Amino acid sequence: MNYRHAFHAGNFADLVKHAALLRLLALMRQAAPALTVIDTHAGSGLYELAGEAARKSGEAEAGIGRLMREAEPPPAFAPLVDAVRRANPKGALKYYPGSPWLIAEGLRPADRYLACELNADEHRRLSELLRGRRGAEARLGDGFKLAAAGARPGALLVLIDPPFEKSDDYARAVETAAAVRRRNPQAVVAIWLPLKDLETFDAFLRDLEDAGAGPALIAETRLQPLDNPLKMNGCALAIVGAPAELDATLEAACRWVAETLGDGGEGRVWRLPGGDEFR
Repeated sequence: MNYRHAFHAGNFADLVKHAALLRLLALMRQAAPALTVIDTHAGSGLYELAGEAARKSGEAEAGIGRLMREAEPPPAFAPLVDAVRRANPKGALKYYPGSPWLIAEGLRPADRYLACELNADEHRRLSELLRGRRGAEARLGDGFKLAAAGARPGALLVLIDPPFEKSDDYARAVETAAAVRRRNPQAVVAIWLPLKDLETFDAFLRDLEDAGAGPALIAETRLQPLDNPLKMNGCALAIVGAPAELDATLEAACRWVAETLGDGGEGRVWRLPGGDEFR
């Protein structure tokens, strides 16, 4: 599966992921005067929707394009809609802001942001985006390793959003979440993953529970039945250590996307037990 950011920027999965991210950031900033965010697969951070990659896929038009055409966008997406408007000051929907843009825009003086990217070209563009932003660093390297090594005490949010081009991305996401939580039991770790078939999804959930990282909030957005392992039929977020205040926003976002953009879609939010923590 190829899930490079530029081809899919602003699609249905980004709507769910970034609505959750902005709500998480707001909640965690309310609770702590200083927040560290580590982004394992940051991408370039800002995507031109008129570019070749975005036009080729056409997913932005059916995702963020549809949302921005709503006369009254759902409240769960209000922070994202505001952010997209700030990224497009001339009015037309030309750019979609990825997680680095969304995170860096809200950095406070005491906050820190480590954006990791393994692809050299993406890293170069990411560095340009973050240049001059106090507290933000773009680092070239393996985001899984950098997140596990960089976890420190204090308020910490780790975003794990691999392209799922490698067969071990699922396993490494789980391993990284567990490693981060061993170093910082209060850390919040958000893992994004595609939903293709039930077997793959169930195996990931079993591995996450067995890893002992802690209880997780699971948010599913199913556009259609999970019966084709070669097709992205939806997406999910597994958020270890998620604050209870996140549930309502995430459930509303998942349901709107599934029911509005899907074909008989379904969105739901539930909790996964944590197993034996930090073993």
